[in-house]
Amino acid sequence: MKNTEMLKKNYEFRFVLTKGKYYSGRYIYAFRVSNNSNKNRIGIAIGTKIGKAVKRNYLKRIIKESYRLNEEKASVGNSIVFSIKNKTNINEISFELVKKDIIEILNKIGQA
Repeated sequence: MKNTEMLKKNYEFRFVLTKGKYYSGRYIYAFRVSNNSNKNRIGIAIGTKIGKAVKRNYLKRIIKESYRLNEEKASVGNSIVFSIKNKTNINEISFELVKKDIIEILNKIGQA
């Protein structure tokens, strides 16, 4: 992730979630807001209702890896927060399904 930094602070997440534009895939949704820099900033927010810590960390890892593999499709200068939809059955999610959703969302962001 050469052109990407991670969002870490609560106020950064809150800003993107309140002011950002909503994009949705089948299992994942994202909020995007412009950050007026030459780097993308991403955050991954997965609530405790999704599953226990092991499953949440697994989901974070596959979201981060699928973004890393497709970050050239993302337009530069955005802050993006990814999250899993609450109605999703976490046992049916795989890396390939998440990768397809990330590609679909990044294509929508690139067209905006």
